Amino acid sequence: MHVYKIEFVKSAKREFDKLPSAIQDKIIEALHLLSQNPFSELLRVKRLKGADSLYRFRVGDYRIVYEIRSDVLVIVVIKVGHRKDVYRNF
Repeated sequence: MHVYKIEFVKSAKREFDKLPSAIQDKIIEALHLLSQNPFSELLRVKRLKGADSLYRFRVGDYRIVYEIRSDVLVIVVIKVGHRKDVYRNF
């Protein structure tokens, strides 16, 4: 089984850094699972409507939007935020 590397775009990293540390810890755990399987059923991964290459999973009231680059085994976190705000500007 391949392990994917996790990368953040700058804006997603800033969004992540603003979150409470307890939420950050939960997201880090979820990202570890995601690195093992980008389509993990445990995380209830869903493809975003209208964006074929973007996926999301949830951690409590927060959503993590990401793109999978299977050719280089990288998961790029595009956006991290509260469910009421995360889908704006898509």
